[in-house]
Amino acid sequence: MVAISMSAGAVARIRFAVSCLWEVAASVRVLRDPGDHAVHLPWIRRVRPPLVEAGLIEADGGLLWQLVPARPGYLADFLTPPPAGLNPDLAAELAALRATPADTVRAHLDLYPGDRTPALATLYADPPGGLRRLCEEIEAYWRIALAPHWPRLRLLLDADVTARARLLAEDGAAVLLNDLHGQVRWEDDTLVVAQRHCLAPDVADGPGLVLVPSVFVWPSVASVSAGDAPQLAYPARGLGTLWEPSNGVQDALAVVLGRGRARLLTELTGPVSNTELARRSGMSPAGVSQHLTALRAAGLVVTHRRGRSLLSARTDLAEALLSATA
Repeated sequence: MVAISMSAGAVARIRFAVSCLWEVAASVRVLRDPGDHAVHLPWIRRVRPPLVEAGLIEADGGLLWQLVPARPGYLADFLTPPPAGLNPDLAAELAALRATPADTVRAHLDLYPGDRTPALATLYADPPGGLRRLCEEIEAYWRIALAPHWPRLRLLLDADVTARARLLAEDGAAVLLNDLHGQVRWEDDTLVVAQRHCLAPDVADGPGLVLVPSVFVWPSVASVSAGDAPQLAYPARGLGTLWEPSNGVQDALAVVLGRGRARLLTELTGPVSNTELARRSGMSPAGVSQHLTALRAAGLVVTHRRGRSLLSARTDLAEALLSATA
């Protein structure tokens, strides 16, 4: 249990932010312990194979995998620098992560239990070099696990912020804070969070508390993290139907693209091989290849080679089209 006293000025400066790095850290925890995150099982089944193939998760994994423990467990606060606002920018957040002072990195690593793995020992010895490698891993993880789904996730996060901002405007900060999660309550000018691994100090002055809605932190709150702007990540509303297939989207696209191409576009949730697309869609490999050629010509799909496989993924234009028909 953590109790954080907040001055009236700090309460007045409560703000919302959406963060790419929070979703990275929280989603790695989901992959570490999928049994506690049944709502995300469709996502897990889609992204785990390519993440394992890339060496980013399981076995020894990389720095990211080793820094993010299963819940409960301490998560280094430098992984989630305070996000700037409601327009998440992975590049900007990674720049802030790379700029973490070496003493801060070492102080947070000192809080991990047990002996350090070789990768963590290298990060401890050379924080600037280790942070550069960590950011490269995060970029690779983002491309595979989160970028293909980001338009859908972003819609849900934005909707949560809109609803809670209205609650704040209509009923005030106390009602807002008591509505966030069962582990969070506001009483006697104190924010009480039922969470063990937390370094948050009292918030008397400064920028105030940052409230970060998250898709993958469910079913708990993630953390109240230390730093210039303490943060509280909480589950966004509307997660129950997040990964349900949208027949309406596919039907709407089918009018424009044809049913086969619409089916393939909705199945392209990450870099996927023709063989896997054929398995998912029930089409022949030749049919998949023909449809992908048309989708590439329309600027909706890009294809690149990885080893002996050709992997296809949706473009930003395709993501915008899918979001518009959702």
